Amino acid sequence: MNDFVTLAVADHVALLTLNSPATRNALGSNKQYADIASACLRIEADMSIRAVVLTGAGKAFCAGGDVKAMAARTADPTLEPVDDRYHYKHGIHRIPNAVYQMEVPIIAAVNGPAIGAGLDLACMCDLRIAGKSARFAESFVRLGIIPGDGGAFLLQKLVGISKASELTFTGRTIDPAEALACGLVSEVVNDEELLPRALALAAEISANPPQALRMAKRLLREAQTARLESILELSAAFQALAHATGEHRQRISTAVAGLAERK
Repeated sequence: MNDFVTLAVADHVALLTLNSPATRNALGSNKQYADIASACLRIEADMSIRAVVLTGAGKAFCAGGDVKAMAARTADPTLEPVDDRYHYKHGIHRIPNAVYQMEVPIIAAVNGPAIGAGLDLACMCDLRIAGKSARFAESFVRLGIIPGDGGAFLLQKLVGISKASELTFTGRTIDPAEALACGLVSEVVNDEELLPRALALAAEISANPPQALRMAKRLLREAQTARLESILELSAAFQALAHATGEHRQRISTAVAGLAERK
């Protein structure tokens, strides 16, 4: 069986592609979750990678959960609720634990529908750029379920509690213009420009020293839930490490030389 994701690396940028266009990159198997988690671990271990672009093959970013797999679980008379709990903990929860916690900055290039778990997957990334064919829906309630993969945490961090509540309680689909207006995405481009734009942004990010990028991302993640004094302590520790890196010394030397030339 082929991997659910493909990983290509060039010029310090990783391109991570959900690669099941026939199913609109829907999520529903332990192998898919393992493939995503494994790719994230490979990226984490490769210190040459400084930025990641995540997109979907075909016409969808990710159509969400596999409805047929859900139906099969619903019809299984032997499935206990406690078993289903661990189905999530040991299954799809591997994705937020891998993607959201990744040290390397990651950009979602949303090339089509990002529905349910697909929207939540985009929300796990640091930045989101939408093509004009993108559509977004926190659609769980329409199937009589709730966001089971962290969406209740993720979405409101991006669009605020009021907008997140609206999208979660209605399950309705929004277009790129509304996604831009509410802060879900930072940019909307023509479909044919989406991947080049996302890769260009990744290249701009990857021009910076890798350790500083990873530590800056960790600070942003921790700052979403920590107190200021905790972030100040972590900032002091990270800054001490950053000051000791060769990249910092080299860039400071270049900056000082530039100042001298302007005098």
